[in-house]
Amino acid sequence: MLATSKKSRRVLSIFVLAMLNVSVMASLRNLPLVAEYGLGSVFYFLLVALLFLVPCALISAELATGWPKMGGIYIWVREALGDRWGFFAVWVQWAHNLSWYPVILSFVATTLAYVINPELGHNKYYVLAIVLASFWGMTLLNYLGIKTSSWFSTLGVIIGTILPGIFIIGLGISWLSGSHPAQITFDMESLLPKANNLNSFVFLAGMFLAFAGLEVTAAHAGNVINPQKNYPRAILLAALITFALFMLGSLAIAIVIPNSEISLVAGLIDAFSRFFSVYNLEWILPIMAILLVVGAVAEVNAWIIGPVKGLYATSTHGNLPPFFQHQNKKGVPTHLLLFQAIIVTLSALVFLQMPSISASYWILTALSAQSYLVMYILMFVSAIKLRYSKPHVERAYRVPYKMTGMWIVASMGILSSLFAIFMAFIPPAQLQTGSLLFYETFLILGLFVMCGIPLIIYQFRQPSWKRVETDE
Repeated sequence: MLATSKKSRRVLSIFVLAMLNVSVMASLRNLPLVAEYGLGSVFYFLLVALLFLVPCALISAELATGWPKMGGIYIWVREALGDRWGFFAVWVQWAHNLSWYPVILSFVATTLAYVINPELGHNKYYVLAIVLASFWGMTLLNYLGIKTSSWFSTLGVIIGTILPGIFIIGLGISWLSGSHPAQITFDMESLLPKANNLNSFVFLAGMFLAFAGLEVTAAHAGNVINPQKNYPRAILLAALITFALFMLGSLAIAIVIPNSEISLVAGLIDAFSRFFSVYNLEWILPIMAILLVVGAVAEVNAWIIGPVKGLYATSTHGNLPPFFQHQNKKGVPTHLLLFQAIIVTLSALVFLQMPSISASYWILTALSAQSYLVMYILMFVSAIKLRYSKPHVERAYRVPYKMTGMWIVASMGILSSLFAIFMAFIPPAQLQTGSLLFYETFLILGLFVMCGIPLIIYQFRQPSWKRVETDE
């Protein structure tokens, strides 16, 4: 009977799970970041996929099928390293969003500017105003219990990511098929990176962030038909789709915009504008801008409450002060939402300190990537530890080749994550980031605060903080 029930739960096909992963990873706002590398983006995509995406996918699948209880990374790390580090892991998973929200909302601001007045896209105060107004607006909506339903999230991904992605790839192919000059050269020298300048590798950290998030969908691994074979195939399919979308989309931007003129924030809509002006399709630009905004807003609103509830779940073990455990009548942890909005507001003020919108976009992306990669390091370490401490726990999927395979895969993930964290501290050669002191201080202090707060909270937690769950 038990075997029958387990079998009946495994109803997800390879394609469905692949699409779930594509919806998590694929975000067109990352295309200008990669377009900075020109044809070399192909090499970097392959490198990040091999050293980070594959280890992340395989290990999160094993952990999710071995410990399928609600809680995800919190449960996995808690089982391996104890409650302190489980709380730490889920905290940094949540905290990385605090600098990520201003990044994606600045993309919304600059994209909207093309509909209103393109010059606004370079105005720091306009971008800051849109970021704060939209984030506080969505926070208040979530106070009322208004959340994006699954159909809206799916629709947002399709019309705001997949369709514009296919469209810009098609424009790029059409551009190369015609007599239009390309801003990049297609030869072997351009394909391979130039290792003589360490600063040119810095944007790799942002590419790691683009491929992050698979631990969220890994919870579905146990529902896949024949997970030992089909889960890796689903991940491979998702990786190929995302790889093609990112690579061809970034190349489409690179061939139409000179490298020195690519804006990390407005590069995508700027590329559409240049394509449309040549093909006399300027009337499509406002429509495309709205579609991109819809996709970005759907992505933010789908994330704004989820990580908060994941953090709130740790209060059952007494890891959150009573103030952060407050819920309204609709079951929304309002004090955590308020705290989140305040920190996002402080993070967004960096737009006024950096010399350009692109520089602000990058430094916030770097901080978000660094904090998220700290969580991944804990996940990789936990996977190794659990192989030794709890070898008999049933896992529907296991990283192949026993302990040797686990050590190789997890070590690749740990080393690549450490490398990306280190690289993010180096100002990119492609951008004017202003004061080196401010750049380093912001990243070091930001990472220190994000990682320090959960340890301080845990150290001073009280028995009275423990929340008793009630059955409904």
